[in-house]
Amino acid sequence: MRALRRPRLALAAGGVHLGALLTGATPVARATKPVLMPLLAEYVLVRGGPPLLAVALLLGCAGDVLLQTGGEAAFLLGMGAFAAGHLCYLGLFARHGSRPAGRFRRLPGAGYAAAWAATTGLLWPGLPERLRVPVAGYGLLLTLMAYGALRTGRRGAAGGALFLLSDGLIASGLAEWPQAPAPQFWIMLTYLGAQALLADAVVRAARGA
Repeated sequence: MRALRRPRLALAAGGVHLGALLTGATPVARATKPVLMPLLAEYVLVRGGPPLLAVALLLGCAGDVLLQTGGEAAFLLGMGAFAAGHLCYLGLFARHGSRPAGRFRRLPGAGYAAAWAATTGLLWPGLPERLRVPVAGYGLLLTLMAYGALRTGRRGAAGGALFLLSDGLIASGLAEWPQAPAPQFWIMLTYLGAQALLADAVVRAARGA
């Protein structure tokens, strides 16, 4: 019964956080954000997921906390935490995923490479000068992670794509592009979906192996 309550608790915390973002309840949003990834990490361990997956999610938690701290230094440290999480994911994909064959490997790879190049080129002029190279490098690692997620099937592929979208929304804000209403809601909605799908895909792949 306790194991069954864990996903409900994680879902409830995510719902409260997203609701707080929509309604402008900033203190609630700030208080709930740091607990989201630890709850997901606990759940994947209960399901028998690899410990490295929990590490990847906890690095996401560190990134979440640093990004909401504010300031350029905290942003760079947060981006570094997420980058370390992506490296964990790449290791997990290599160990537990299956390698796509032939054109199913080459075509998505070319698409992801083109998407990174186009996005970086469009964002570059609007980004603060000191952040241009770090953001481009992080974007490349994120794109590699999203491509690697294809090895874990449809759930992983969807999670990787959502992660690209979520971080693309953050980068568009840095570049001062026009934003949709409640931009943090959309960033967190896609981010939470990405982490949940990636975690589920890795757990399924690891247990299947």
